[in-house]
Amino acid sequence: MFNITQVEERVNFPEEEVKILKYWNEINAFQKQQDLTKDRPRFTFYDGPPFATGLPHYGHMCAGTIKDVVCRYFAMNGKYVERRFGWDCHGLPVEHEIDKALNIKKRGDILNMGIDKYNHECRSIVTKYASEWRRIVGRAGRWVDFDNDYKTMDPSYMESVWWVFKQLWEKGLVYRGCKVMPYSNGCSTVLSNFETQQNYKDVWDPAIVITFPLVNEENTSFLAWTTTPWTLPSNLALAVNPKFVYVKVLDKATNTHYILAESRIVELYSNATQYEIVNKVFGSQLEGIEYVPLFDYFLDRKQQGCFKVLSASYVTDKDGTGIVHIAPGFGEEDYKLSLKAGIITPQDPLVPIDSDGRFLECVTDFSGMDIKSADKEVRRTLKLKQRLIKDGQVYHSYPFCWRSQTPLIYKAISCWFIKVTAIKDELIDNNKKARWVPNAIQEGRFNNWLEQAQDWCFSRNRFWGNPIPIWASEDLEELVCVGSIDELKQLSGVNNISDLHREFIDQITIPSKYGKGVLRRIDEVFDCWFESGSMPFAQQHYPFERKDLFENIFPADFIAEGLDQTRGWFYTLNVISTALRNDTPYKNVIVNGIVLNEKGEKMSKSKKNYPDPEDEIINVFGADAMRLYLINSGLVKAQPLNFNKEGVQNVIKNVFLPWYNAYRFLIQNLQRYETLFGKFTFDDSVINKVQNTMDKWIISCSQDLLEFVRTEMESYRLYTIVPRLIEYLDSLTNWYVRLNRNRIKGDQGNHEWQLSLNVLFDVLHKINLLMSPYVPFITEAFYQNMRKCIPQGKNQMDSIHFLQIPEVRKELIDPQIAQKVKKMQMVIENARKLRETHKISLKQPVNSLTILTTDETLLQSVQLLSKYIEEEINTPQILVEKDLAQYIQQQAEPEVKLCGKELREKFSPDLIQQIKNFSQDQITQLKREGKILLKVLVNAKKQASEKQLQQQEGNLVQEMECELLLKHVKITEQFNTQKHQNLLFTKEDGYSLIIDPSQTQKLKNLGLAREFTNRIQKLRKKAQLRQEDKVIIFYSVDKDSQLFQALENEKEWIQNQIKKPLYPLSQRSFLNLEIASEKTDIEDQLVTLVITTYSPLFNKQKLQQQFNEKQVDTIMRVILVLENLQPTVEITLDGQKIVLDHNHYTIP
Repeated sequence: MFNITQVEERVNFPEEEVKILKYWNEINAFQKQQDLTKDRPRFTFYDGPPFATGLPHYGHMCAGTIKDVVCRYFAMNGKYVERRFGWDCHGLPVEHEIDKALNIKKRGDILNMGIDKYNHECRSIVTKYASEWRRIVGRAGRWVDFDNDYKTMDPSYMESVWWVFKQLWEKGLVYRGCKVMPYSNGCSTVLSNFETQQNYKDVWDPAIVITFPLVNEENTSFLAWTTTPWTLPSNLALAVNPKFVYVKVLDKATNTHYILAESRIVELYSNATQYEIVNKVFGSQLEGIEYVPLFDYFLDRKQQGCFKVLSASYVTDKDGTGIVHIAPGFGEEDYKLSLKAGIITPQDPLVPIDSDGRFLECVTDFSGMDIKSADKEVRRTLKLKQRLIKDGQVYHSYPFCWRSQTPLIYKAISCWFIKVTAIKDELIDNNKKARWVPNAIQEGRFNNWLEQAQDWCFSRNRFWGNPIPIWASEDLEELVCVGSIDELKQLSGVNNISDLHREFIDQITIPSKYGKGVLRRIDEVFDCWFESGSMPFAQQHYPFERKDLFENIFPADFIAEGLDQTRGWFYTLNVISTALRNDTPYKNVIVNGIVLNEKGEKMSKSKKNYPDPEDEIINVFGADAMRLYLINSGLVKAQPLNFNKEGVQNVIKNVFLPWYNAYRFLIQNLQRYETLFGKFTFDDSVINKVQNTMDKWIISCSQDLLEFVRTEMESYRLYTIVPRLIEYLDSLTNWYVRLNRNRIKGDQGNHEWQLSLNVLFDVLHKINLLMSPYVPFITEAFYQNMRKCIPQGKNQMDSIHFLQIPEVRKELIDPQIAQKVKKMQMVIENARKLRETHKISLKQPVNSLTILTTDETLLQSVQLLSKYIEEEINTPQILVEKDLAQYIQQQAEPEVKLCGKELREKFSPDLIQQIKNFSQDQITQLKREGKILLKVLVNAKKQASEKQLQQQEGNLVQEMECELLLKHVKITEQFNTQKHQNLLFTKEDGYSLIIDPSQTQKLKNLGLAREFTNRIQKLRKKAQLRQEDKVIIFYSVDKDSQLFQALENEKEWIQNQIKKPLYPLSQRSFLNLEIASEKTDIEDQLVTLVITTYSPLFNKQKLQQQFNEKQVDTIMRVILVLENLQPTVEITLDGQKIVLDHNHYTIP
């Protein structure tokens, strides 16, 4: 009976994960880990709250995996890691779902319905998908506390948000003002500036040119350009750049005069013959000129100075006409310019639309019409008035509401703001305190955002949210900010306050201290980003509870979210933390990139342009494969990833299956060991006394990896760790296990068997530990089987995730062995390539492999590890050669440019020829000494004396000495093919390889034997036989063939490879039942293979000589059922005792 469980050849990873999930639930694994670590130092993690109005997508999966990896690692590294899940319950996502469900079109519909009923509906769907989130997040392998989660709608959380706000209030960081803000008509609320960055789309919009006739100059009009025709009914002024040159042109087609920037004539005319320039002026000369309004809705404002030209330096000539139409209520620069000019006041900026984006009654032509829908009608009206002279379109990037997907507008509105600009310097300084991964985001994107930070509009004109706790008099002169439930009770006299949502507190009043009657709460609620930014305080109900705990765990050790949160949660966390404590809210942050579909497009549920995370990925390939695919990508460096199914599949193919096979190989051989010697108990002290080079190497690699992971995890660089883990798995499976299969299978004696099993067990156990935070399922599955061999103690617990990452044992790290094995791997890989290049199968032995080098380290490595090279290259001999000359022909060529520059006239045809004719000795001398002295013939100079001159082929030449340096010569090495015609050669960096592919009869026999063995192993695999299954293999081959002779000569080698009895087919009896058979050919020689059940083999001829047919049959059946059959046996046959021995039967 085996101590460990048999491992199947084929594995279904998703099915194994489901089994592990069931096991975790049975032992309450996550809670048990928390209990086991509760007395350790705290590692603080903040989880950014998602909205529960939709299911998790790959963005959540990526960030969730990163969070899980880090938290698991530190829980396995001496820390207590609280992991509370959080829910963002308020705000537009929830309201938008209800608006769709109840067909709510405008704000008035909600007021008619009643805030209490509306908020009841919102509350009912907040946790609509909570159970699905819990299931999917758990299925993805993440351990996080859903039972002790925080919700932004909980009274305790909301109360802490009030407290946070009051701190800002008391610091003077809150004010009310009128500003032009991004506004969503689809959601009837203002948005913060950073929210507008989340959803830009490329769209077509109108691009029109309109005339504004001058009041005091007939037949002359200003020309203005706009892409928002709906703003034209609100036009109150025009703006020109004072420094631009403006021209008055005569339009020859209409005989009308137009005024526009000289640089923008191209907006209207494509040909100079279409117009005539009448006059030129600077923009400053146009200031104050009156024009005829487009509409008469606001003519009364003419008394305030409206409908005139203003001067503004922000006007550009990049597009349009160089003249801007001013609608103060719908543009930040328009608003500021109009305020400065005195044509509006903050109390009346002219915004003739309602909260849903429909024109008010005062805009009579378009009353009640949606503004974007009105674009077409405005253009039609202007055309009828002959004020539209160009009606075109422009394709540009425009912000849309991230929730309703409707175009945003910019609208002057009175809101509440936090003075971010007052703490900007502190924000920038605090940002530098944290470690960002990657740090380019910290220094670039996020720092730039902070440097450009504007005051934060935190108020929202909505209903389902945390009410802003400001009570105000009707004239807004008396304001009271409330910071807690108790404070509200004391100020109002109302005692039964248990919920802080609008329907419960809007009716509560506070008596005025200044005789202004009663103070009522202002209408607005908090921006939900304010709530999530308050999360460090509010999740603990600080300062009302757990005050000491909070002081000890703030700032967080770690957070992680996507790149989009640099202008979202990361930003609001920093603003609130800086404002309250002048500190960073976190010490370390990992920023992941955005997951796109395989075409690089944004993933869209409506378009269904990406595979479903659960149904098409996790249930098909497994959560571990998805996790490793995501975190072994550019995502962990904040780069985008085009998600591809094949990438997940390749994780299984390239990482999991080789790893699984190494684990299965260990288990198979442990079972074989236990069959012979009883229970195997892992001895972790074995690694201290190994002598085998490959054992030392893999142990060194294991410890080196452990040190690397520990170091890099302290810096949160997952992007360096995961590739190293995968690289190590490749070393383990493709090098250590493959090169030590015979030892691990026990072929080199019991002592080596036990040693190698312990070493493989140790390094597999350690890589399982290191990989467990990344792929928690597969490592748990391996551990649950392997732990049966681990003695009771700290390394034997109910889950691998309850163990601690071991400390590094630096004395086991051997850089020299690592270097030697690396050189061996290099030789093996390049020798394989050389064989592949010349199409020589690895199954076919070659006569020898020669390494040409003068590198002593390489020579030592080859000599130390030559047996492994022999096995991998399939050659009986490895040779080393320092004397390169007998194989390598060196050739010299001049470095023409350098010689011409430095040698000048000495660089003659004679020198060129001499260099090309260098002997091997001359090249060796040049390489050794770095120079060589030559005498060269150059063209004679006129001043040369007669004695110096020689006559050569009719020309006068001069002989000169020339010192030629190594840099002047290009030396190449070529294999001497003339001398060694039949050898294969390749030159590598610092050495060369030579393969002698010639074959002796012995090598040919080995090649045939190897191929024969390969066919047997394939048939065993096809029959799904296990290594421990007792079978006999029979074969039949033509006795006159070369193959027969090869099998006879190499039978011992074949037997050693297949580890099963091998006999000619003629010896098979009726007792050997067929399991599998195959007829095949090896080099055109027919072979029959039959795998049968195990039984003794009988010498039927000998038996028949002594016994009759019936007796022979009886003897065979008796022998077959005997237990522990011995070479000699005595049985009773027909009342007589007879003795049978090796002459009668053979025990395979």
